[in-house]
Amino acid sequence: MRIAFAGLVITFVVGYAVLSARWVGTDSGWYRSLEQPWWQPPPIVFGLIWPYNFLALIVVGVTLALNASTARNALFLAFLASSVACALVWAYQFYVPHNLTIASAALTAAAVLTIPLLVIAFSERIWMGVILVPYQIWLFLAASLSWGYLALDQAK
Repeated sequence: MRIAFAGLVITFVVGYAVLSARWVGTDSGWYRSLEQPWWQPPPIVFGLIWPYNFLALIVVGVTLALNASTARNALFLAFLASSVACALVWAYQFYVPHNLTIASAALTAAAVLTIPLLVIAFSERIWMGVILVPYQIWLFLAASLSWGYLALDQAK
């Protein structure tokens, strides 16, 4: 069962990375035409934080899968899957049909659904919670950016 949980964590995170990469397109003319919120980090930050986030999710998820109870693993997987699904809704809605309202709400939901991941990680091992903190911060920052893009777009 532990190996199955670890496999599911890896599958969810790899799926997250692949589908995000498929939809997110910061080089498109549409994206470049958007006015950026003033708190938008430089592009290099995005290139550094996402590999870290995906790796942190895999390390924490696999460590939990191999060491935590079945109930705790099931809970972690449920929140991970829900958060990933919301993050993917954001990626698709923001970059494909450009529905900034749905995208912003979805990313906010992803950020909120990640809070239980932190609680589970911290309660199992402090270091696991610590390495997930940047992911949590990033999701809330990304959600705020999404709402910022929406506000700037509506102000036009």
